Amino acid sequence: MILIATFLDGLIAFVGAITFFLNKKLVDKLMFYLVAFSAGAMLSGGLLHMLAEAIELIDPKVAFLITIVGFVAFFFIEEFLFWHHCHEHKDCVKPVSYLILLGDGLHNFIDGLVIGASFLVSSSFGAITTILIIGHEIPQELGDFGVLVYGGMERKKALIMNFVSQLTCVIGGISAYFVGQASTATVYLLPFAAGGFLYIAASDLVPEIQKKEAKKSIPAFIIGILFMIAIKLVLGD
Repeated sequence: MILIATFLDGLIAFVGAITFFLNKKLVDKLMFYLVAFSAGAMLSGGLLHMLAEAIELIDPKVAFLITIVGFVAFFFIEEFLFWHHCHEHKDCVKPVSYLILLGDGLHNFIDGLVIGASFLVSSSFGAITTILIIGHEIPQELGDFGVLVYGGMERKKALIMNFVSQLTCVIGGISAYFVGQASTATVYLLPFAAGGFLYIAASDLVPEIQKKEAKKSIPAFIIGILFMIAIKLVLGD
């Protein structure tokens, strides 16, 4: 059941396939709004979900420190990708695309741990948890796909890479099964991933939407924030 649930969650990565049935002009416009949505979702998701949960599980000072470490780590990773991959190639895939995959991979691994641990409690609890996680993953993965394409990645490659990143959920589920419950060490991934999400939102996505029709992107940005707040209220944690 854990394998089935986490693999179904992985398939959500293909939600971006709907863009193949739309004309290019509409897709380009959609990608811009998805970037704005993703910026809001990452900003509020990193703070309200990952960091907030980490503070409940570990010392707040430690959580904030690891968040800063995550923020700085993603900054150095982006700089490394730029100088070693994009410095001499104007048409290369922007580093933010790879940061999205890294951050989302960590996030999905944690989701897998949660799904796996919930199934160890009971099948019904596991099913409910899986539905809730998939429910908030659909718009988030669509937003991630939009960022990958907007960052210069071809749509087909973006789908595949997003799927590979999403499959870390399966690894998380398997890990939870063999450990018996989510390992305490994995708790420290929460604030680290939060720092990465905050960096991507603040340093890459927000400046990007400010360059082009910033006023038009505000509604999508706000919707992204409100969506994550709504998920927080529904989950009640």
